[in-house]
Amino acid sequence: MSLKGRTAVVLVDQMYQEMEVWYPLYRLREEGMNVVTVGVERGKSYPSKLGYPCVADKTILDVPAQQVDCLIIPGGYAPDHLRRHDSINQYVADIMRRDVVVGAICHAGWMLCSADALRGRKVTSFIAIKADMVHAGAEWVDAEVVRDRNLITSRKPDDLPAFMVSIVQALREQFGA
Repeated sequence: MSLKGRTAVVLVDQMYQEMEVWYPLYRLREEGMNVVTVGVERGKSYPSKLGYPCVADKTILDVPAQQVDCLIIPGGYAPDHLRRHDSINQYVADIMRRDVVVGAICHAGWMLCSADALRGRKVTSFIAIKADMVHAGAEWVDAEVVRDRNLITSRKPDDLPAFMVSIVQALREQFGA
């Protein structure tokens, strides 16, 4: 377990895409990471697009940006709900500035747009938000996974295997594991 003791945050809110929360969460736990779900309200159960619940273990106040070793931003419509909170936008911006591994898949790019974290970055996303990402200053490409320094992006649930291989590789490089 090469990443044992490191902390990963998975952001959650209503209407999240099921596979984009649970696949990364379990994959990072397999690597020995302490993975916590973080939402606007601790203990709140957020339903997925299909109604599958995910309880927020903590809030951003419980897991300061300085303690985060990896941030996963799932897609679905959850990013559109999360980015309505200035505190969440600032949290994501602070983590991005620390150059820790950040993974964003599908509609998660909305969160990065609102956190002003895309200027000069090469990214991908679900095609429907391509224009949003370009207008936020990113160079958008249609690819299964795109890694630009600490930021790793993918388009859709089918890309999850490549997305997580890239995230785990980046984490191992970061921590010399």
